[in-house]
Amino acid sequence: MALSQVLYSLAAVAILSSEGCGRVFVRHRIIGGQNAAPGNWPWQASLNGEGGQFCGGSLISSEWVLTAAHCITGDPSAITVFLGRIDQAGPNPNEVSRSVIQAMCHPSYDTFTNDNDVCLLKLSAPVNFTNYIYPVCLAAANSTVYTRTRSWITGWGKADNETFPDILQEVEVPIVGNNQCRCTYAELTENMICAGYASGGKDSCQGDSGGPLVTTGDDKVWVQLGVVSFGIGCALPMVPGVYARVSQFQDWISGVTGSSQPGFVAFNSFGIDGDATYTCSSRPPPTQPPPSQGPGPGPMTTFWPPVMTTDDDSIFGGSENVTPLANLTALCFLVLLLFVLGDKV
Repeated sequence: MALSQVLYSLAAVAILSSEGCGRVFVRHRIIGGQNAAPGNWPWQASLNGEGGQFCGGSLISSEWVLTAAHCITGDPSAITVFLGRIDQAGPNPNEVSRSVIQAMCHPSYDTFTNDNDVCLLKLSAPVNFTNYIYPVCLAAANSTVYTRTRSWITGWGKADNETFPDILQEVEVPIVGNNQCRCTYAELTENMICAGYASGGKDSCQGDSGGPLVTTGDDKVWVQLGVVSFGIGCALPMVPGVYARVSQFQDWISGVTGSSQPGFVAFNSFGIDGDATYTCSSRPPPTQPPPSQGPGPGPMTTFWPPVMTTDDDSIFGGSENVTPLANLTALCFLVLLLFVLGDKV
């Protein structure tokens, strides 16, 4: 392994106010793309409506859960938040549930670009911390995260593009710098962060939106870098997933949570930022905004299909087996001529 790769995998975490967050008390080996063990991710929240689980989230204090704004479109009181849950089919002996009494989504959330895709849910009552229910630390405003930084995503989203697993899933993915990520998403803003493999195969997917993207340093304090927001498909080559960048929202989160403050941690990657000089080989395709989503089963990492364009004047864009407009006009004229002169032919 090259020295630069080793440096990319290392990170320094400066503790600001992290006492009481980001600790895991039940140790299990973490392998990407498999069932999570109880206690591995004690901050993981499951947002459920009448139709079942529809989004993820993360516990950031005894009273607040962080999720994606596009998850919250209806009445928040219809949402039940489960903490300590591993199995959607049960039983979950370490689980507690709370209703939501207030949803505070970012005032600048843009439904077209998905910019500022974050929302805070206030629980109906504080939760007690246990080995299986514990808040995650949040990346502070002065954090720096370089390309290839190791990170993990968790959720109950589609595991194979077909089925939704009952058991919480965990997968490791590397951070992708914003310059490189803009090669896929032209509208990417500094309020977003990307992660995924160039080869594809591992990603967040439908059912994971609102869930956490986390990392850890040598001190084993877990820090949330992102909130699952959107993507094109799931785990496609050269198409990373996009997350709301938590460090951009420290002031807003602090203002909303008030006395129930989460722990903010400055996470700083070591080494050289390989993304600083990255240039795209070609212009990224334009993208369309994802649909909003409220309580109920449905997509969580949403699909932004590329806008299809063609070089000719075909009336059906995106297909090779269509009739060009000029040929179609001539055909219509011929049919009309045969109709008018039919009795004389």
